[in-house]
Amino acid sequence: MKHLAVLTSGGDAPGMNAAIRAVVRTAIHKGVRVSGIGHGYQGLIEDDLRPLGARSVANVIQRGGTILRTARCEPFLTGEGRARAAATLRRHGVEGLIVIGGDGTYRGASALHEEHGVPVIGVPGTIDNDIYGTDVSIGFNTAINTALDAVDKLRDTAASHNRMFLAEVMGRHSGHIALNVGVAGGAEAILIPERPVDVEAVVDLLTAAERRGKTSSVVVVAEGAVPGGAVALQREIEERAGYEMRTVILGHVQRGGSPSTRDRVLASRLGSMAVEGLVSGRSGEMVGVDKRGNVFVPLADVVRQQKPIDEQLVELATILAI
Repeated sequence: MKHLAVLTSGGDAPGMNAAIRAVVRTAIHKGVRVSGIGHGYQGLIEDDLRPLGARSVANVIQRGGTILRTARCEPFLTGEGRARAAATLRRHGVEGLIVIGGDGTYRGASALHEEHGVPVIGVPGTIDNDIYGTDVSIGFNTAINTALDAVDKLRDTAASHNRMFLAEVMGRHSGHIALNVGVAGGAEAILIPERPVDVEAVVDLLTAAERRGKTSSVVVVAEGAVPGGAVALQREIEERAGYEMRTVILGHVQRGGSPSTRDRVLASRLGSMAVEGLVSGRSGEMVGVDKRGNVFVPLADVVRQQKPIDEQLVELATILAI
């Protein structure tokens, strides 16, 4: 292999730049030329390619976001759009593509591989940590640390004022952030999309906590856990139980910031591994980590299967919230 390209797609995640850096420098080490594609699949369709050298990725490992930029790309969802993307790669002599992103990114990569034979390797980069086949994805550790810091600060205020807080974290379809932050932050309740609960159940939890002598409470809510999110939940709780509550929506702040040590190391490992895979002839796979160590997982499996929530952590959250 003489020429590969790399792109980032979907939501940004801390550590993406570390992965790009690892891709570029590992490829150069192996004598392979690297091009960066700007704005994800949109840039691939619009021919937004530029050469990347070792100095192109200097001083980026500590930066959040992605130096290649990212974008949603409706045209790539069509067969015509993917054909244009494949044509761009052929025109530039690109023999392999590395995509860094989440579920939607992999669906596009899998289609490009199957329809046009493009050799492709995926690198999991999403704060939601909802990618099947890897225990952890790039950005998750930084995001939960960011959210936990906010929850810790809320608890200080909650205790000082005998107040109840709802802390909404990201996770439209996945509760991995909420579950980990809730356990680490000692939340009185954790609401996640995978375990729907009604408002009465939440009120019962808060009332029970009050009876046990708790004068303040923090409830961690994944944004997709209840219709309308934490704001709607607050209104319903106040109407039904008469509690005075406050809601804090952490939002996109969880995506930004300098990546943690763990995310920098993970991104460096997976970015380098993706290059190794392409150079050795692998394709149509995602790199990841699990209890066995570094793994390659077929993209077809990644996009077809859903990553389960940690049931032991769900049970632990219930036990510890007494």
